[in-house]
Amino acid sequence: MTLTGQSLVAGQWVGDSANGEFNAFSPARNEPLSTRFFNLSATELDGAIAAAQSAFYEYRKTSFAQRADFLTCIADHILALGDALLDQTHQETNLPMMRLQGERMRTVNQLKAFAAALRDNPESPLGLKVVDEADATRAPLPKPHTELNYLPLGPVAVFGASNFPYAFSTLGGDTAAALAAGCPVIVKNHTAHPGTGELMARAALAAMKECAMPLGVFAMVQSKSYDTSHQLVAASAIKAVGFTGSFNVASKLQATIAKRDEPIPFYGELGSINPQVILPNKAIDHSQEIAQSLCQSMLMGNGQFCTSPGLWLIPTGCDELEAHITACINDAPSDTLLTPGIVNTFKHQIAARSQLDKVSVLGEGKLGQAFHANAHVFACNADDYLATPALQEEVFGPAALVVRYDSEQQLMTLVNQLQGQLTASVHGTDGDLTKADSLIEALQYKVGRLIKNQMPTGVEVCGSMNHGGPFPSSTDVRSTSVGTNAMLRFVRPICYQA
Repeated sequence: MTLTGQSLVAGQWVGDSANGEFNAFSPARNEPLSTRFFNLSATELDGAIAAAQSAFYEYRKTSFAQRADFLTCIADHILALGDALLDQTHQETNLPMMRLQGERMRTVNQLKAFAAALRDNPESPLGLKVVDEADATRAPLPKPHTELNYLPLGPVAVFGASNFPYAFSTLGGDTAAALAAGCPVIVKNHTAHPGTGELMARAALAAMKECAMPLGVFAMVQSKSYDTSHQLVAASAIKAVGFTGSFNVASKLQATIAKRDEPIPFYGELGSINPQVILPNKAIDHSQEIAQSLCQSMLMGNGQFCTSPGLWLIPTGCDELEAHITACINDAPSDTLLTPGIVNTFKHQIAARSQLDKVSVLGEGKLGQAFHANAHVFACNADDYLATPALQEEVFGPAALVVRYDSEQQLMTLVNQLQGQLTASVHGTDGDLTKADSLIEALQYKVGRLIKNQMPTGVEVCGSMNHGGPFPSSTDVRSTSVGTNAMLRFVRPICYQA
């Protein structure tokens, strides 16, 4: 399937080399791919924003059933792309085909879940409409009729993620939630998989035409220029931003948003070390099982999951558990990361961590190629961890840190010093868990999802899911980027009185 390298604006493919160009990259071959992609110009981006604003006046009047049909149609057109989509994404990411097949279906099911939520609740998002009847006889004043419902905010800017080319990118959760809410979407496609973004935009365009939606309701922007991102979030027509990426980039975008005359919500998912608390009996009686689970979860996607377990809190003296971890990690083969920049950052962080005093390397995987990332598990005691801020930072890639705690009191100190996280898991026997009420009570205030005896990798798309957490794991602790409640980020309440 031939790619244009262009952006989708108001139903048209636009862009040429006049504003600069870039290439996708093959992690497997460690070299650029041949297709050129063109930076969208500032004028063309203004056109996309204007088209989205114009489309809003029509799209916000669509019924929930019409939006549901539109989302379902997008899902069907994603599947119609067939193997061409999978092949393109595999070239650009080197993620395994089985992983991509699973993520594609997750993305399709995500769109259909929002469609089902709209059909099930045709009068208000998720059935949240509230009506209080009038009472003309109430004294000393009559009571009016009031009705609470919700309106879409307006055009939304979405920034795709590098590590989930389908589920958190062009037609991923943020886009699906905003379209379900009644908001047009402009996606800034991630430069790690631009061809994938173009193919997904083709699916959206086909659905817009089939469902007779305004062509400005969805746009896809290709650009490697940071100015494009800042122009997008600064535009007065943009009423909310969905972002998945680094803390550094998010901070810069938030600084631009802060200069706007009108404040808008910035829903950012920024990263997490997802602590794993191993309680004493579990660590001793199930040492091999827990070691394998920790290592397999961390190695999933070569450590490139936002829910990858990066911090393992284990009791001091669990030599057998540590030996199993060492054996598992030492046998782990190396693999690619998504971009050369991510590889370079990973290697810099690993080198810096290796040089820290009182930190040892517990396990180190084999390095098959110089441009690969090989697994590392480090270890230190609790006091040194608490005294070393660098150890508390996320390492994006196949890395984890074992922190040994001496007592229940020291474990509580570790938990209380944690920054906000997307997830945390507590692993324990029944006997362990009966004594862990205080620990679990404290830990829930640090996370968006608290897990018992399961690993954090893998996020179920359902109404009860919460994917977010206290800052800095996300920028709004009250919201989720996964599940049907994500729609609520892109609506506002309105009360009608009569």
